[in-house]
Amino acid sequence: MKVSLKWLQEYVDVVLPAADLAGRLTMAGSEVKGIQVTGGWENIVVGQITAINPHPNADRLRLTTIDLGSEQHTVVCGAPNLNCGDKVAFAYINAQLTDPHSGKLFRLKPAKIRGVASDGMACSERELGISDNHEEIMILPDEAPLGMPLADYLGDSIFDLDITPNRPDCLSVIGIARETAALTGQGLHIAEVEYEEAEVSIDRQVSVEIDAPDLCPRYCASLIEGIRLAPSPPWLQQRLISYGIRPINNIVDITNYVMLEYGQPLHAFDYERLRGKKIIVRRADAGEVIVTLDDVERTLSSDMLVIADEERAVAIAGVMGGANSEVAGVTGSILLEAAGFNPASIHHTGDALRLPSEARMRFERGISPELALPALRRATQLIIQLAGGKAAQGLIDVYPGKRERLPIRLTIGMVERLLGVAFNLDRIVGALTSLGFDCEVTASEVRVTPPYWRSDISLAVDLIEEVARTLGYDKIPAAMLSQPLPRHSPEPVLDLKRRVRQSLTGYGFQEVITYSLTSLEKLGKLLPGTGEVRPVPLRMANPMTADQEYLRPNLRPSLLVALEANRRHESGGIKLFELGKVYLPRPNDLPGEPEVLCGILSGPRQERSWLGDSEPVDFFDARGVVEGLLDRLGIDADFKEGSDKGLHPRRQVSIVIAGSNAGIIGEVHSRVVEAFEISEPVYLFEIDLAACLPFTANCKAFQPVPRFPAMVRDIALVVSSGVTHQRVRDIVKSFPLAARVEIFDVYAGEQVPEGKKSLAYRITFQSPTHTLTDEEVNGVQRQILDRLSSELGASLRS
Repeated sequence: MKVSLKWLQEYVDVVLPAADLAGRLTMAGSEVKGIQVTGGWENIVVGQITAINPHPNADRLRLTTIDLGSEQHTVVCGAPNLNCGDKVAFAYINAQLTDPHSGKLFRLKPAKIRGVASDGMACSERELGISDNHEEIMILPDEAPLGMPLADYLGDSIFDLDITPNRPDCLSVIGIARETAALTGQGLHIAEVEYEEAEVSIDRQVSVEIDAPDLCPRYCASLIEGIRLAPSPPWLQQRLISYGIRPINNIVDITNYVMLEYGQPLHAFDYERLRGKKIIVRRADAGEVIVTLDDVERTLSSDMLVIADEERAVAIAGVMGGANSEVAGVTGSILLEAAGFNPASIHHTGDALRLPSEARMRFERGISPELALPALRRATQLIIQLAGGKAAQGLIDVYPGKRERLPIRLTIGMVERLLGVAFNLDRIVGALTSLGFDCEVTASEVRVTPPYWRSDISLAVDLIEEVARTLGYDKIPAAMLSQPLPRHSPEPVLDLKRRVRQSLTGYGFQEVITYSLTSLEKLGKLLPGTGEVRPVPLRMANPMTADQEYLRPNLRPSLLVALEANRRHESGGIKLFELGKVYLPRPNDLPGEPEVLCGILSGPRQERSWLGDSEPVDFFDARGVVEGLLDRLGIDADFKEGSDKGLHPRRQVSIVIAGSNAGIIGEVHSRVVEAFEISEPVYLFEIDLAACLPFTANCKAFQPVPRFPAMVRDIALVVSSGVTHQRVRDIVKSFPLAARVEIFDVYAGEQVPEGKKSLAYRITFQSPTHTLTDEEVNGVQRQILDRLSSELGASLRS
């Protein structure tokens, strides 16, 4: 929201410098993001044309005499719009102007034009940097004081405010004027609106019917006949331009001007083009079509609100008017609308039709329906002043949604309890009355009625906030806490997630954060061949898009999509992980929301170098990451054969912690990879953090460095092809002296019987109490081999 300081001064005496006022407004909740200073012209003053004579040596040039009050100057000018008596912006020699052709700044120098000296210049808007208009000299209003510096007359400071959504009343100059008056202690002066009316009542010429009172609580209208459509006066055009609004004609410009002034959007209909001379506010018919003012044909739905006459829609309520009732060059009578609309309805309609506008933004914020009548009267007054015509007697005001404004009880104790400081009743009442609140004071409390423009006030806490920001948050004294700070409560889940992030980033992974919503199409790709989704995910009641329709039951689709997107721009290895909630349906209950870790690996193991191409990552890279992560977290885990249908059936293992499944590691099934348009193997791990949490809180016990040397033995076992490394490892590790067990070779083929495989292990034996002898190690090794033989049918490979 932009506010002109000069315009603001028409309603309140601004006694502070612009920067100080901006600070006050910001501290009171209306943040001023910046101040744009317009003008700043030097050596440019207001002058008046007193004579226009022909140039002796050029037919298209004229010698123009300009009176500055204390002196006169003659300039050579070729503009077509010069008239005696016009007031113009006169630039002295050495004034800084804008070159109309290059747009660069230059200093005005003495010049002879066709043999005649030109002692200065009458400036166009382009030369002053106001607009791009260079064809004509800028004509100033008649009331412009002769000889006044142009910077004093036209210069201004434009405040760029960031208005919070709950303050639609501040989306207007008068709204900011009320704030300024309350914060600076100055009086507010808003002139009474008066204009002459015709003898014929408006009720005899037009009627209004509201068929959707839930979407339109109030509709007001006035009728002005005999208007003259023309360009707006310069002062009005300049004011709109300073707000970034393009002037169109006097009627449209007045509706925009009053919207900025009062915060109430208005719309003008060509009265003669309204069929049946009746306005009906109704829901659109399904598939109803209207051509809007931007000449676009738009198809409406039955939940959109339209303004219609007896035969067809003539406007989309609160969003945009229709071309079939547009105020055009032949318009002689207009019906002027000011209404209140349901904010949600306007938001839905504008969003569906993709029609942003200043009017829509104000309706969406929930402006008070009470604003409609004052703004309508003001716009009617300006139309009569600037476009002529006469207003019909009275106004139409259909108000089915009228609500009584009930007083709110407020006491000193309530203010003190919330703000921590005791303001006396006079200061509380003074702060509220300065904002326009009606206060009825009793001995111990005050009953406060909000003003009609404040749609955001409904509770006593709202009033206390008004008191605090008006008197100044800086007036509330700082005080020590009455109680000591509460002791820090550890958050085990947050600590676990932090440690997981640190570990995985140390392994070269990058964290991604994706949406919690996904689609059935992506989930169906996770089960190769079937496209079935189990369990059926939870669907959003009002999804924004088809790609974000369901709550994700796992993190896999989003990570695979991220991998595919990154692979298009990255030829090296890609390692991604995500920590987040998944949503698991539960019958007759809210969904379960466990925290899950999911990671993926793909591409070469190392960066390309002169040594040659690196081998691609494989299953054991993924398993090594998980083992390293669990080791850092202090968790002992086992690995057993997995059965996840989305992974390769022979290249996956389940992660088992304390006898329960806590996750999975494996190669993503080739069909799943192909469904996500990935052309290389992908390895995945998935861990339920809730299953890990109970085993990460234990304190690690100190383990002294071994004092005695270790002995290493290598053995090669022949076992059935169905025997897993984990089963062999568990048996070996069950012997106390077997400190470490590492597999270093797996072989199946010649010299190994069919249906068998060879597993080669390096076993490290070590005792914490003494140096082992060969006899001790030989004895333990025999026991290990006997147990492997009896339980797994293993034999030493010869």
